[in-house]
Amino acid sequence: MMPHGKVLVAQGGGPTAVINQSMAGVVLEARKFRNVELVYGAYHGVSGILKEEFLDLTQETSHNIEMVACTPSSALGSTRDKPDLKYCQEIFRVLKAHGIGYFFYIGGNDSSDTVRIVSEEARKADYALRCIHIPKTIDNDLVGNDHTPGFPSAARFVAQAFMGANLDNSALPGVYLAVVMGRHAGFLTAASALGKKFPDDGPHLIYIPERTFNLDRFIGEVKATYDRYGRCVIAASEGIHDESGAPIISRLAKQVEKDAHGNVQLSGTGALADLLCEEIKARLGIKRVRGDTFGYLQRSFMGCVSDVDQREAREVGEKAVQFAMWGDRDGSVAIKRTGFYSVDYHLLPLEAVAGKTRVMEDEFIAASGTDVTDAFRLYLRPLLGSGMPDAYRLRLNKVAKILKPEG
Repeated sequence: MMPHGKVLVAQGGGPTAVINQSMAGVVLEARKFRNVELVYGAYHGVSGILKEEFLDLTQETSHNIEMVACTPSSALGSTRDKPDLKYCQEIFRVLKAHGIGYFFYIGGNDSSDTVRIVSEEARKADYALRCIHIPKTIDNDLVGNDHTPGFPSAARFVAQAFMGANLDNSALPGVYLAVVMGRHAGFLTAASALGKKFPDDGPHLIYIPERTFNLDRFIGEVKATYDRYGRCVIAASEGIHDESGAPIISRLAKQVEKDAHGNVQLSGTGALADLLCEEIKARLGIKRVRGDTFGYLQRSFMGCVSDVDQREAREVGEKAVQFAMWGDRDGSVAIKRTGFYSVDYHLLPLEAVAGKTRVMEDEFIAASGTDVTDAFRLYLRPLLGSGMPDAYRLRLNKVAKILKPEG
């Protein structure tokens, strides 16, 4: 039997280009059910729940919700709060006070764990509360999912950005290095490979957290690539680490910043790219060396959104409501690939997803450790959506020299 009451939806963690599609899916689908009294949105995630800062989304027009759905970033605001048991108990207390019967939380690993604890607290109190986690993360690191909403659009941005960087580097040769988000999983950095068209296109070297990073070997690989092509384009994950697991930035930098959770600040400062570029200049003597850090750009970049990502982000929100209304258990919505290319949606137990991290499978990583396999390209290509741009070259029909003949 479906519980009566109010629906509450919240967004947590880093924004994405399509997270509002999931929010819209929840709101519009929930408003179809007669047992739903009102639909609320928590302003700034779980921190907004504790402060009882709710927006009444029942009063929003469907048209405006649709317009917001097509807008990147978190329309409800987000938070980096990582709730512990006491925090979740307070969340439950607020939900109970407001008569919330359905709790939907759109987010990544930490968000799924929050939903799990709140669900357990509701069961202990014998309170009818349906709790559903809706997947979201550009890192693509949620277990049990073929891929995660937000990742395809961010991957599209990364692929297109490296496509442009490669063209620039080809016109004015040198070494170009860009650091991409990904503390533990290298999916987003690996997406840079989808920008390649010709065999000598960059990125020529890709470094991900799934493989140990050795600075001396890195310098040798850059030199070999530069000697071969006269240039080198590099994609590096913010989470690259040495054989002991220590982040490379902590080895190269004299001082490192830490975030609110005590984690080493990896790419937000641009330090890793600068430090690696300094190593290349100092040890190889190459003068034209440039570094970038994509940082927040890849998360909510306007006009670079995968239509496949948009559609699936909407559907996970809709399916979350359907699982809640017609199902008999809490859980986490997961995307499963069927055929080439289609997907289906399943509801996984919260404990199967909460607090766990997926990394790139070995079959996606080339034996060299600095490239991806065709299996990864086949995996990612349909997720990038339609209308991916393409880069072309002039054919090198050279005219014979007269004043300085070759030979």
